[in-house]
Amino acid sequence: MNLSLTLPEIGQRAKRAARSLYAADSELKNRALAQAASSLLAQSEAILAANQLDLAAGREVGLTSALLDRLALTPERLSGIAQGMLDVAALPDPVGALLDETVRPNGLKIVKRAVPIGVIGVIFEARPNVSADSAALCLKSGNASILRGGKEAIRSNQAIVTAIRSGIEEAGLPADCVQLITDTSRQTATEFMHLDAYVDLLIPRGGPGLIQAVKREATVPVIETGAGTCHIYVAPSCDPEMAVSIINNAKTSRPSVCNAVECILVHSACAPDILPLVAAKLKEKNVELRADKRALMLLRDAVPATEEDWGKEYDDYILAIRIVDSTDEAIEYIRTYSTHHSEAILTRDEAEAHHFMESIDSAALYWNASTRFTDGGEFGMGAEIGISTQKLHARGPLGVKQLCSEKYYIYGSGQIR
Repeated sequence: MNLSLTLPEIGQRAKRAARSLYAADSELKNRALAQAASSLLAQSEAILAANQLDLAAGREVGLTSALLDRLALTPERLSGIAQGMLDVAALPDPVGALLDETVRPNGLKIVKRAVPIGVIGVIFEARPNVSADSAALCLKSGNASILRGGKEAIRSNQAIVTAIRSGIEEAGLPADCVQLITDTSRQTATEFMHLDAYVDLLIPRGGPGLIQAVKREATVPVIETGAGTCHIYVAPSCDPEMAVSIINNAKTSRPSVCNAVECILVHSACAPDILPLVAAKLKEKNVELRADKRALMLLRDAVPATEEDWGKEYDDYILAIRIVDSTDEAIEYIRTYSTHHSEAILTRDEAEAHHFMESIDSAALYWNASTRFTDGGEFGMGAEIGISTQKLHARGPLGVKQLCSEKYYIYGSGQIR
């Protein structure tokens, strides 16, 4: 990996690699993914050593425990990343898929097929697994990728991308199908956002600050992802044991990710029974509860919530709690504060669940399940490059199908207009 390349040079290399990928068949792309996964495991010692340096630097500058968890790689996590690449390889190839076919009255045959977007840029923060997931999904969908991670994970990202490039080159594809921007300065990030001569799509994956900065600054088309202020509404007819289990999972299984719950809304009719049970369970993981006035009366160890807690993405062992008096009040609250990522309702009442799910405009709505399932792997996509919270051109987990565009092929026999 040439560390002295300018951004335009990286873009030019990506364009050339994208042409090779466009022509690559499924067998070659799958072989490259398998070889990349094998290379990751073969170079695991170097990758984990690089990650330890990143973690040490992160502790030195005072990264939170949640951010350190995002940054950390273990042999098990690295094995999971490699398996994720193999899972992507096993997916059907989206490129060339027939999307529509029609014959016009004049005899023209019009065929629409899926094609690669071209060059996809990904800007992300302190999660080195994103580099591997993004590279795999882009390669499978026939796209070259340019990756730009944060300074917190630069050593890990360099080690991972070096391994991936080695594997895909060994399989017979250009190493430049995957490139990493190693300059983590803000100036370079801004320049990357303006690289529309070479980059066809930019996907930011990180906190609200990063996403909003990319939306404001980029001249490259952007898909907004990641901001996850997720809610769970507990209705009167819920199963108490199920509610405790789901809330505990959604908050504590991995609080640093965007599909973790940040606020629960509990109906006043069941709050006296449910909230003490939830609090007792969350206390096992030292979750800080920030409650409104009515919830405070039921929760001995909670602290008063402020206006800033409503709509807050904590990415930490913190949970906002609010009591509501109806499903419609819960819906209105979520409409006001949601980032349109994932919301859940816990109820035995099917009509109530249907009303809730149809009334809220988020990418993923759950009935009696944890919000933690909003994930490409859990949705059968192998992995995802991010969770889109917008409506164009894709929404929810972005897998290989969502990384394709469309192309029309028109077959005639001399027709003129």
